[in-house]
Amino acid sequence: MSEELNQAHCVPCEGGVQPLTEEQCDKLMPQVPGWRREGSKIHRTLEFEDFVALMDFVGPLAALAEQEAHHPDFCVHYNRLELTVWTHAIGGLSRNDYILAARINALLSD
Repeated sequence: MSEELNQAHCVPCEGGVQPLTEEQCDKLMPQVPGWRREGSKIHRTLEFEDFVALMDFVGPLAALAEQEAHHPDFCVHYNRLELTVWTHAIGGLSRNDYILAARINALLSD
């Protein structure tokens, strides 16, 4: 099923829809290994060999975010990248967040 998320694309969200329920989130979390849910956001911390390797990853990450029109918050700490994803327009989690997480996971295996 994570392959399904990895192949999907984010759908524009302008608000007006409800965030996913706890049950819906619980079903999607196993499809995005390495991510954890904290409240209404999902997070992942990645470690790279060094700063240059991390920055080499950030370029494709930014391109993916632009392609999907869904942007993660992230913070760089030398060789550690902290990612946070949620749907700002609804103040919670949507299927788009899990799609983006799955697509970010796929970048790591490229």
